[in-house]
Amino acid sequence: MECRVLSIQSHVVRGYVGNKSATFPLQVLGFEVDSINSVQFSNHTGYAHWKGQVLTAEELNVLYEGIRLNKVNHYDYILTGYSRDTSFLEMVVDIIQELKKANPSLVYVCDPVMGDHGAMYVPEFLLPVYKDKVVPLADILTPNQFEAELLTGRKIKSEKDAIEVMDLLHDMGPETVVLTSTELPSKRGDQFLVALGSQKLRKPDGINTNQKICMDIPKVDAVFVGTGDLFAAMLLAWTHQYPKDLKAACEKTVSVMHHVIKRTITYANEMAGPGKRPSPAQLELRMVQSKADIESPAIVVEASVIQTS
Repeated sequence: MECRVLSIQSHVVRGYVGNKSATFPLQVLGFEVDSINSVQFSNHTGYAHWKGQVLTAEELNVLYEGIRLNKVNHYDYILTGYSRDTSFLEMVVDIIQELKKANPSLVYVCDPVMGDHGAMYVPEFLLPVYKDKVVPLADILTPNQFEAELLTGRKIKSEKDAIEVMDLLHDMGPETVVLTSTELPSKRGDQFLVALGSQKLRKPDGINTNQKICMDIPKVDAVFVGTGDLFAAMLLAWTHQYPKDLKAACEKTVSVMHHVIKRTITYANEMAGPGKRPSPAQLELRMVQSKADIESPAIVVEASVIQTS
């Protein structure tokens, strides 16, 4: 069966972020992707200069109206990322509600992009919109530690805290929650980053089960842009492939990330030359060059099951 995704994210002319990070990998894996570009910028904002336009809530509505009038507004998945405007986010909510009515089995994958490392990089007034309107609609949620703490009002200082926070997020709506990065110490040392996931499932006999997993991901000493967008897109793809096996879906997702990032840093260091830090342009994700790894990633990160109930 054809699988169609509506992806509402940012677009850049040069490089990979938002829809540019999500579309190609999803298409490579066989998904039809309909993109609405929430912004159109020359490049991501980590460069010295950027220019471009921002889509308003009204303009978003006009685009969706065209799709609706032609009766081609049937989607299997919705994917959303960065947004910094309340009215735009509320319009996204309206669209998702309408699409879920049209297809009750639609899966909404939400990356609640709000900040990292204790600092918000969207206006604070977006938080209640995410908490009260967006997250309750989400089926799959991919916050980092800081975003999970913002949404639940709870700090994560241990694995036990992380498990409790994921359960609180489940209570808000999503059946699958992945904490894409945390500041928890890895059992494998300080060269690794800890990510955690939790999935609620209903067995055929009606009994609810819950699987929680933990992953130690190798760190890379560089700042990449667009990796969160790629992560959410790959989690969409691999949970579609493994709907009842979060462990397998996360291993595939994180392994794709590892291969893309490794290829990118190798290229960037070669371009920069010995002893020089690569530029934002040199650190753009090597997406096209990673096509084979996206299609069939060799598993380099294994997830361990930390709790089943």
